[in-house]
Amino acid sequence: MLDIKFIRDNAEVVKKGCIKKGEKVDIDRFLELDIKRRKYITEIEHLREERNKISNKNDKKVIENARKIKEKIKNFAEDLKKIEREFKEIMLQIPNLPKDTVPEGKDNNENVVSRTVGKKPKFDFKFKDYMEIAKKLDLIDIKRAAKISGTRFGFLKGDIALMEFALINFAFDVIVKKGFIPIIPPVLIKSEMARGMGYLEQGNDKEAYYISKDDFYLAGTAEQPIGTMHAKEIFEEEELPKRYVGFSTCFRREAGAYGKDTKGILRVHQFDKVEMFSFCNQEDSEREHLFFLKIEEELMQALCLPYQVIDICAGDLGAPAAIKYDIEVWIPSENRYRETHSTSNCTDFQARRLNIRYKNKKNELKFVSTINGTAFAMPRLIIAIIENYQQKDGSIKVPKVLEKYLAKKVIR
Repeated sequence: MLDIKFIRDNAEVVKKGCIKKGEKVDIDRFLELDIKRRKYITEIEHLREERNKISNKNDKKVIENARKIKEKIKNFAEDLKKIEREFKEIMLQIPNLPKDTVPEGKDNNENVVSRTVGKKPKFDFKFKDYMEIAKKLDLIDIKRAAKISGTRFGFLKGDIALMEFALINFAFDVIVKKGFIPIIPPVLIKSEMARGMGYLEQGNDKEAYYISKDDFYLAGTAEQPIGTMHAKEIFEEEELPKRYVGFSTCFRREAGAYGKDTKGILRVHQFDKVEMFSFCNQEDSEREHLFFLKIEEELMQALCLPYQVIDICAGDLGAPAAIKYDIEVWIPSENRYRETHSTSNCTDFQARRLNIRYKNKKNELKFVSTINGTAFAMPRLIIAIIENYQQKDGSIKVPKVLEKYLAKKVIR
């Protein structure tokens, strides 16, 4: 969430930021509630002081007066509770404000291509899509997965299952050497923690799988449990940046994707992902964010996959992010690029909700900034490898950097 003092002093800036993100939030009502809330808090404090002054006196009139004050406090407290409930509800709806450098736009159609890297493959044969290749080599089975779990699921089999582990091991080898702490987090998250990450408002709770009996959400990405692991904690500034690289299975309803990518395993309800996360001080957040993007590009370049970097517009940012970059990989069968990576600078938005702070050299407590970024997301990356590395005989060449993990050069 945003700093309440910032909202009070910069109401118009906040309103414009909400409009840029396409979020309808009644800031005027919020500020009205804030005034009422502070007035009630002050009044209750004064009444309590007054009651404390006379509480030791044994006089009928004084006792009666104390009783009336107590009743007044009770009524005010009930009114305050209602005000604070609405106040908090609106507060949690206010998104992080987009940075000035973020391009304006309503949705993903207005995102900006920042740069294109790598050469698209040129085939001297009629190339196939990944499912045609995978079926022939018995590498992906969506028919049996549908029998067990329904649509948007798939079995990865044989060498493609091993390729996932190869990609995971490669990512961890590269990223751990850069000072990241490897971690495998839980994928069941308490609702209060899930809400703290800022993804459940603005209708995003429809995208998450929720287990009402236990009040748990299934993680949509390792970012969510890693981002909450230091909730209500205080770092020493020397500890920052605190960087993690985590592996987890991820679960998403794909609620807004009705009719999209229904065939194959491009858009699924369950997938595996290697995710980077950093807690850093506010002054370093922009540099840390670009560092994450650099790692993502390094990994893609090592795989020799053609890609483009996308500067995400304000309307497509999502609530927590102040600025975000995506990487899209070339998919030959679709004759277009598809998203495989994203990295976001959420500034102190999530840290305020989760109360994650650090003590600076002046002994002041400040909120950290949080940065997240994809290392590898399966199965999209596997799809890109199958299609870009396909050969005339229907086999798949293994990217050179993965050969040592798979112990082979070709999948056939």
